Amino acid sequence: MGNEERLAYDVYNKLYETSPLMQFRNIAVNGEYQHITAVQLLIQKYISSDADFTNVDMPPLQYKDTAIENMQAGVYDIQAIQDLYDALILIGQESDQKALEVGCMVEVTDINDLDADILLAQASNAVDVTEVFNFLRDGSYAHYWAFDKGLKNIGVTEGCCVLGALYCHPEYPQNANGQN
Repeated sequence: MGNEERLAYDVYNKLYETSPLMQFRNIAVNGEYQHITAVQLLIQKYISSDADFTNVDMPPLQYKDTAIENMQAGVYDIQAIQDLYDALILIGQESDQKALEVGCMVEVTDINDLDADILLAQASNAVDVTEVFNFLRDGSYAHYWAFDKGLKNIGVTEGCCVLGALYCHPEYPQNANGQN
């Protein structure tokens, strides 16, 4: 999950360079940064050494105690995350619409993974992990709606649903004011 949150942060910062839309800057700085920090605190609490990272398939980056600003953007120690980052950047740099669509894709993927991880944490009675993952998922819901609104603002009336059923989630909760 730490890599996924960092991927979102890195993707949004990178896409802001070619599509300077406020969604990317605001979500990266105000949302994903907090998400990375929250996961990093869990890692610091539960992971004692790099050998504890069982899903790493490349040389460990050893970011357990590294400030976010000092992490190398766009470089990951899980090949699937690295491949996803590279693919999303290629897609997102095509146009503002494609960039916003990438935002929808990232958030839906994150929500799906968090749903599964929350169930695992609950089954393990890991209350603190469940709380953090619920916080991350709530943020991802808000980010999804921000990208959906961004697409609508540039004339894509379907919003994130333009990507098809996999990315169309009108059932996602919206903020307290009922706004996207």
